[in-house]
Amino acid sequence: ATDSAAATAQGIVLSAQDVAVAEARSTGDGVTVSGSLDPADVVEISSQVAGTVTGVRVNRGTPVVRGSVLAIIEAQGVRSQAASARAQVAAAQAQLGVARQRLAAARRLYEAGAIAGIDLKTAEANAEAAEAQVAVARAQSAGAGENAERATITSPIKGVVSARVVSGGEGVKSGDPLFTIVNAYDLELGGRVGVQDAGRVHAGQQVVFTLDAYPNQSFRGRVERVDPMADPGTRQVGVFVRLPNPGMRIVGGQFARGRIATGGATMAVMIPESALAGRSADSASVFVVNGNRLQRRTAHLGARDETGAIAVRSGIAAGEKVLLHPAADMRDGAAVSVAADRPGT
Repeated sequence: ATDSAAATAQGIVLSAQDVAVAEARSTGDGVTVSGSLDPADVVEISSQVAGTVTGVRVNRGTPVVRGSVLAIIEAQGVRSQAASARAQVAAAQAQLGVARQRLAAARRLYEAGAIAGIDLKTAEANAEAAEAQVAVARAQSAGAGENAERATITSPIKGVVSARVVSGGEGVKSGDPLFTIVNAYDLELGGRVGVQDAGRVHAGQQVVFTLDAYPNQSFRGRVERVDPMADPGTRQVGVFVRLPNPGMRIVGGQFARGRIATGGATMAVMIPESALAGRSADSASVFVVNGNRLQRRTAHLGARDETGAIAVRSGIAAGEKVLLHPAADMRDGAAVSVAADRPGT
């Protein structure tokens, strides 16, 4: 008994604020994911023709809609090629008109016996060749027109310009980056859950988000999609959840937590998340104050709730005291006492 008391006296002295009691309480069934909350769509726009950039109309932070003109590229010869191709179409159509008139005249003469059959076939062949020439000219004109359209840089989505890497007067080559457009009206969090929880998650489920930048507030979104296979290395499944962001109130890139509602309320043993050490996918080490010793346990974890507490499936019993914010040098079996439990405190 004397040795035990001496060991306690020489051990780690904790205050009441250093420990928490594991509680059994009702909690909504759910799965927690966390990660960076990023714009749902990010589009990088590159030049598709070579030329000189003119008429840059946007800058970083400029809101755009689908089809908004961002800049013009004066592409050498592109517009003149398009005009030339249109002229070739007109010329080919005129030739076709003449060939059809000659064919109609040849048919009348053939029916009257004024020309031989070979002459009629020649007129028919000429008309068919003229039709083919019109088709070729139209195809060439379409290609030249597409190239001319590529010289006008437009936004493919509604969003905001997040990057502009070109200025008026700069020369660009095909493939050079010009702008980045992000759709920040919807934000997406890509997280991972254990395989034991993945079966309870499916597209369309509601998600309650909490953000460190907005304490005491919650935001609602939904599950967008779930990966069909687990990562072979981590045995976790990717889950992607979306958060509507009307007015772009929330800035992308923030860390967020999302709780996916998967069912009704259940009873669970809950401990503060700050008690976890050496956490892996679905388990963590927890130090329990067992008498005057620290006992290291492996706790198998469940879902996290909005208060920051996390459910323990096994390893910790309700009523046990757990150490908060365990230091890296804490060891199993270390002597410990809680100040509030010591005589005279």
